[in-house]
Amino acid sequence: MSRVGRYHQNRAIVIGAGLGGLASAMRLGAKGWRVTVLDRLNEPGGRGTSITKDGHRFDLGPTIVTAPQVFRDLWAACGRNFDNDVDLRPMDPFYQIRWTDGSTFTARQSTEAMRAEVRRLSPDDERGYLKFLEAAKRRYVVGYEGMVAKPMHRAWETIKVLPEFALLRADRSILGMARRYVKDERLRMALSFHPLFIGGDPRNVTSMYALVSHLEKDQGVHYSIGGVAAIARAMQSAIESQGGELRFGATADRITFEGDKAAGVILDTGEALAAPLVVSNADPGHTYGHLMRDRPKRRWTQKKLQRSRWSMGLFVWYFGTKGTRTKWADVGHHTILSGPRYEGLLKDIFSRGHLADDMSLYVHRPSVTDPGVAPPGDDTFYALSPVPHLGHRDVVDWTAMAETYRLKVQRVLEDQLLPGLGDHLTVSEVFTPNTFRDRYLSPLGCGFSIEPRILQSAWFRPHNISEEADGLFLAGAGTHPGAGLPGVVASADVLSQLVPDAPYVPDLKVAAE
Repeated sequence: MSRVGRYHQNRAIVIGAGLGGLASAMRLGAKGWRVTVLDRLNEPGGRGTSITKDGHRFDLGPTIVTAPQVFRDLWAACGRNFDNDVDLRPMDPFYQIRWTDGSTFTARQSTEAMRAEVRRLSPDDERGYLKFLEAAKRRYVVGYEGMVAKPMHRAWETIKVLPEFALLRADRSILGMARRYVKDERLRMALSFHPLFIGGDPRNVTSMYALVSHLEKDQGVHYSIGGVAAIARAMQSAIESQGGELRFGATADRITFEGDKAAGVILDTGEALAAPLVVSNADPGHTYGHLMRDRPKRRWTQKKLQRSRWSMGLFVWYFGTKGTRTKWADVGHHTILSGPRYEGLLKDIFSRGHLADDMSLYVHRPSVTDPGVAPPGDDTFYALSPVPHLGHRDVVDWTAMAETYRLKVQRVLEDQLLPGLGDHLTVSEVFTPNTFRDRYLSPLGCGFSIEPRILQSAWFRPHNISEEADGLFLAGAGTHPGAGLPGVVASADVLSQLVPDAPYVPDLKVAAE
């Protein structure tokens, strides 16, 4: 009998308990597969996990939930109700952008409220802004409704949308599109920065990503009480209710094969697990470069991976403050501090690989919505700065630079957002690109896998069904449709359309073979 014997024929292994891996396990469980999820961390969620220090809970990764319908659809596919398991709160305003000249822009769901913000900032751009919204909606229909949850592993699926892409000028960047519709440089930034949240350079990412502006208006921006980690725990509960299991502290070292078929996984301890279906939620660079290191690849060779353009790195400072719950009353849940340069900083981060002295920051203050993230009267924050990844010629020595850069971040916060911050600081933790490389096994310490350029999207991206072996599938940020919570959860929807129902195995007791 082969190593994947009849007792294992309805078994599936998912490598990685990130949101994409958890969603995949739920989808597979709904199709009758007995799923084992492996993760090297000690809790579910991947980059959406949290850490707690001295009563402060820090959400380590994503904080904004857009397109909640992808979660509701996932739960429904498993015979469950998402809103019974997760306390999701709508945010309004969504976030505030602040510039160094003191001007601000508050993003809200209401079109009238947004028009008022545009008139206040740049009255001559109101008509252009409305045209931008119309163009964003057209891109939403084609790019989101038409492509996100559809398999794109066949070239024809991409080829047939090219005429519509041409009409929508998908070759133009999102920043180029913003330039076409509005003249104020601040508004151009406000309408084009969204791809940074999925690892894309607005100077190069396709204008199709303007769809995010419509997506926010259509489905809103939300926050999960307990953070994204609470969603991950609810996903774990759903998997276990299906008969699946999650094994933490378990690092996959190698995917095994029988001929051209996946056969299971070997852990770094040497333990071998057999299954005819393997889903990798690890980064495709790690999947093809490490987990399949001894196997010749047809497409995703080491050379091709090295030629790919990767997303930027992230510097994230998590910190707590004492007695500040009623201080800084004008600082909301989500704030973006735009630095003195926009395009120049993007060039430093993505093209030059230069760690600039100036910076832009995303600041998360969940305690205004979720008081349980901090002790009574205190606050929990994180400040995120996009930085170059570790693959540039002049690599930043983060071991030496982390504290220096943290102090720069603190000065920016004290000058522009949180005056007197240093007097209230308590706990502190820093993640650098080195952390992303070591904790998440992210190639080059990238924050969001392969950059979502037009020729690295859809068919051009690593496919959900691997062309390297039968029975091997990919989920998560590095595959179609891409990074961000809606993307990684939708990748499991795509996966479920490609994976057959589990075969019937009358005796579920796994015998020694």
